[in-house]
Amino acid sequence: MVELDSIVCGNSVELLKTLPDEFAHAIISDIPYGICYGDWDILHNNTNSALGGSSAAQTSGGALFKRRGKPLNGWSSADKKIPMEYQEWCSSWAADWLRVLKPGASALVFAGRRFAHRCITALEDAGFTFKDMLAWEKASAPHRAQRISEIYKRRGDGKHANDWEGWRVANLRPLFEPILWFQKPYTTGGTLADNVIKYSVGAWNENALPIYSTHGSPSGNTVNSNILSVGYDKNDHGLHVAQKPLKLMECLISLVTQEGSIIIDPFSGSGTTCLAAKNLNCHYIGIEINETFASIAQKRIEDSTYQLSLDLHGYMNHH
Repeated sequence: MVELDSIVCGNSVELLKTLPDEFAHAIISDIPYGICYGDWDILHNNTNSALGGSSAAQTSGGALFKRRGKPLNGWSSADKKIPMEYQEWCSSWAADWLRVLKPGASALVFAGRRFAHRCITALEDAGFTFKDMLAWEKASAPHRAQRISEIYKRRGDGKHANDWEGWRVANLRPLFEPILWFQKPYTTGGTLADNVIKYSVGAWNENALPIYSTHGSPSGNTVNSNILSVGYDKNDHGLHVAQKPLKLMECLISLVTQEGSIIIDPFSGSGTTCLAAKNLNCHYIGIEINETFASIAQKRIEDSTYQLSLDLHGYMNHH
């Protein structure tokens, strides 16, 4: 049984089936990206034993990336199926996401740049409307785009090293992550304004954006921008390799829900979404399949409750 204001260790694909229809005001989740970032992120039929290995460069002390993923063109014919298998994985839970949300409610999803289109297709096929794509702008990001001229130099090929000076392989520095914004269609026979009154969802809160933005967007327009410039603070690291800033999750919750709403995170990781919901006086359900991360999330919630009681005790003693 999944209860309100709880972190549950289990498979969200199965556990969501136990929740009633039109139950939640929002689903906000940093889902696996399917890019083999860790074992938990392998969502395809891996057929190559080299996946997860490392080269000498990766094991050196200064290496940013310790683990080998698959190159974009794959290593086998089965690798060509990875994008479609990711879409099929998204489809395995998309219909239940739609079912448990109230009409007009939002689902905000971190899905990664490479396979975001597959997530969009899966949720559209399930019945969602793809409303928008937000950009979370980061202050910094690790970068491993190698100079191809250096490869030629190591081969002793001076001609091609000179010809290709200034060219790199791999990607540009990833200073933004997409946040996919889906909306469950609102009820037929009425307007969206009627839906907002009935279900308390369907509109978005423009006052949420300037509260959490730490600097202006590149365009200089911070009002109602779909570029979210929210940075990390000292407590936003060290619990999960894909941990997101607490204020970013608070921003997203504030954007689409009011106090007292029910927020679900089916891939809750270290519990940042749930902690953000708690901070904003919303109810939450976090589902995490990994026992270690589920325990971390539960402890974060408990520690925040303990700290709040200390703060209130101190406040009462001084007033």
